[in-house]
Amino acid sequence: MENILNISGNVKYPITLDPSVWIFDDRRIDLTTYFSKEKENTDSMEAYTKSVSTHWDREIVEGATYPPTLKTEKKFEKEKVLTGTFGIPFKPFLLNAEPANDAGTLIVHTANGEYEFLLEMAFDLILGFSNNGQPLSSDGPVHIYNGDGSNQENPIKNVTAFTIK
Repeated sequence: MENILNISGNVKYPITLDPSVWIFDDRRIDLTTYFSKEKENTDSMEAYTKSVSTHWDREIVEGATYPPTLKTEKKFEKEKVLTGTFGIPFKPFLLNAEPANDAGTLIVHTANGEYEFLLEMAFDLILGFSNNGQPLSSDGPVHIYNGDGSNQENPIKNVTAFTIK
């Protein structure tokens, strides 16, 4: 139970978070590359259209090629999960808690004190939950990274709870 985190306070729905199951979540992100990638704001429909167009052109020129077998894909994914360093965006959890209209601050409670974030900034936070395939047991259960990666080398550690005010 020490790895369970709560989002409470000025919210419609208090939420309980269990970082140990996030490894199976499709929203997880690879922290080794996330902050180094250039952020792109593209239209999803435009990106889809370009992708389909490229695929169609390739099939016309080269003929159809079949993807690797499902067995190969599962093996690669399992290997990545066992050795990867992952995080998950905090935004979906905040949205599910539904902060009240007058809420403006997120307080992060840690074993070493409290940190305050404006609620608008809190939506960009990333919760790191694994390092090299292992859960963050010694200084976790999560590390908190700013969305821009400015504290990538020194994240907030030993998080115990979240309160919305």
